[in-house]
Amino acid sequence: MRLTLVLTTFLGLASLQPGCRSNDALPSPAPPENPDSALGDAGLADAGDTTDAGLPAELTLQQVEVRVPAGMNAQPFNVTRSLNIPSGMQVSVWARVPGARFIAFSPEGTLLVSVPGQNRVMQVRPRDGQAPEVTQWASGLGRPHDIVFHERDGQVWVFLSEKNRVTRSRWTAGEATRGPVDTVVSGLPDASLPELQGAYGHELKNLAVDSRHRLYVAIASTCNVCLSDTTSDPLRGAIYRWNWDGGSRELFARGLRNAEGLAWVPGTDTLWVAVNNRDNTPYPLDDGTGKYGKVIPEYVDNHPPEALTSVRAGGHYGWPFCNSNPDSPGGLKHMPLDRDYDMNRDGSRADCATLDRTDQGIQAHSAPLGLTFFDNGEVHPGWKRGALVAYHGSWNRTERTGYKVTAFPWDLATDQPTGEVDVVTGFKNPDLSVWGRPVDVALAPGGGFIISDDQAGALYRVEPAARP
Repeated sequence: MRLTLVLTTFLGLASLQPGCRSNDALPSPAPPENPDSALGDAGLADAGDTTDAGLPAELTLQQVEVRVPAGMNAQPFNVTRSLNIPSGMQVSVWARVPGARFIAFSPEGTLLVSVPGQNRVMQVRPRDGQAPEVTQWASGLGRPHDIVFHERDGQVWVFLSEKNRVTRSRWTAGEATRGPVDTVVSGLPDASLPELQGAYGHELKNLAVDSRHRLYVAIASTCNVCLSDTTSDPLRGAIYRWNWDGGSRELFARGLRNAEGLAWVPGTDTLWVAVNNRDNTPYPLDDGTGKYGKVIPEYVDNHPPEALTSVRAGGHYGWPFCNSNPDSPGGLKHMPLDRDYDMNRDGSRADCATLDRTDQGIQAHSAPLGLTFFDNGEVHPGWKRGALVAYHGSWNRTERTGYKVTAFPWDLATDQPTGEVDVVTGFKNPDLSVWGRPVDVALAPGGGFIISDDQAGALYRVEPAARP
């Protein structure tokens, strides 16, 4: 059992930040082309007053039975389930929402939950002394995915991504169903494009809204690796930005194969994303080993890493021409880029040395999805800031990896993560089959955090255990 943090002082949901949230393929049993794994603790060192690093050595993950309220014990909770969570915490099934994907709390504490497989959004409203009330908020949608609450001039708005558009509506506390809808951006690429012939494994869209009320949309790739996405209009494997009224489209960044979990560093307009990278990467080094150009499982298992990275305006992060190399001396931090054997073998399509390096690598095929920042010691008093990331888990790795929630404590001096720490694990059975797949994570009003799981159809609450 790995040493990890203890979430002893969750303070609840922070004041409403500029919008953020996250996409990838829908749940197994036959995950689409890129539900990609996880890595171990990354050597967190005690960094003193200005660095929010350091692993409390006396604290460990403990195996805890998942509490299941009456009426919520349908599969997979028809048998006892346990998760490994920090000492002093408890975990329960907070609500059942089949196909639950991305989640966002309103300012007063109502949770919206996207269900793209059912073309609707549910809302979960807490109730004193009883299970939350689960009702339908909106239906008849086009594979809704990401949800962002954003305040402008005293009015709270809800932004919602669908497969080919982004809409918004005014939010009224206690509303039973969605109010009148404005379309902000339409005509986004989806599987209906004639050239795609119905195949677009990453057509779900992810969103963010900055402090200047500009909308950011991640348009993911249609493929594992291809040239067509680099010449399409709009480009795919990219992030675009629009004004509040949906005008002035501009390419913000490219080379991000499948950017999930868009989120702002608290109090800033510094955008971070979690990225699902390519599969079946041929060995790219002509080093005399005889491996050059071959798809070798032991290489593919760990290459290229997924990414947790900041994104700058005008940035190019490599896909599909260059891939991060985790075997470099710096390990998973700011990795150099290798030429992609399939797309850029001779370097003529991109000079990998001139492209943007990602800030933090994550074990290949982890499929990091939901990304949520915590601040002001909300997760642990020794970590003033950091990020929680939900890993959907691998589908094409020799040994399954991922299926967990991790934390990345932050160094305030460098505005960088210091490493990776497991927070919630245990979704894999002893036979390596999987009973749950985390999608998103959100800080919860009143303490703790909520995890969505589209395979189990559940929302879990992890929170400090009640004291005797």
